[in-house]
Amino acid sequence: MHNLHLLDNAHKYIRVTKQIKLVIAMMRRRRRRRGCRGRFPKPVNIPIPAKINSFTPYPKIGDKEIIIEQAEIEALRLVDLEGMSQEQAGEQMGVSRGTIWRFLQSAREKIARALIEGRSIIVTSKSDDTVKT
Repeated sequence: MHNLHLLDNAHKYIRVTKQIKLVIAMMRRRRRRRGCRGRFPKPVNIPIPAKINSFTPYPKIGDKEIIIEQAEIEALRLVDLEGMSQEQAGEQMGVSRGTIWRFLQSAREKIARALIEGRSIIVTSKSDDTVKT
């Protein structure tokens, strides 16, 4: 009977020890540095910046503006207007074909949303922090 009592206490001790280890591990994880990690993004070469800063439909229906980056506009111009392939546009802008694809997908979605929902489009560069949604 006395040995059974010791085993029961040992089981509780092991359970409490595991819980303490989990709490300590969670505390260690929280203390790790977050953000500002990874490589810096490649600079995007934009030889012809957009000539406008904003576009407002008439009548304006939506309240919030849609922010579109200069790089997205340049990718649209090169692929859709100039008729370049994504590889050629990527070489000219100094980024990969996958990055051009992401720029195109994002720009096309934003423009379609602005046209359908009647929202304004604001053209900005990525480093420009003055314009926020």
